[in-house]
Amino acid sequence: MQVQEHAQTAEEFLAVSEHEFMAGDNLQASEKLWGAASHAVMAVAQQRGWRYSKHRDLTVAVRKLSEETSDPSIVAGFVAAQQFHANFYHDFIEDYDYDSARGVVQDFVNQMLTLVD
Repeated sequence: MQVQEHAQTAEEFLAVSEHEFMAGDNLQASEKLWGAASHAVMAVAQQRGWRYSKHRDLTVAVRKLSEETSDPSIVAGFVAAQQFHANFYHDFIEDYDYDSARGVVQDFVNQMLTLVD
């Protein structure tokens, strides 16, 4: 995939996750939200020539971006996205936490996409 394809996939997954949340399928929505976040990071990392093929690579890229921009919310957004990834497997996020937590990830994805040329 090319940079723009990762960015487009991130946007598509973000929309699908919202649809899944509205339909009440929180597990599928969680996985799509994680997919949106990971593809957004992949786009930025690929554009900058950084590694992005493994989960660890994405974590390193996020830390680099946070340091580069002096913005700790980047790490917080990625950590929230990782929670949704884990939630897909373990179903531990409480219903009352979905709205606030998914807003953090949505903001993270949108922030990452602004960094893509």
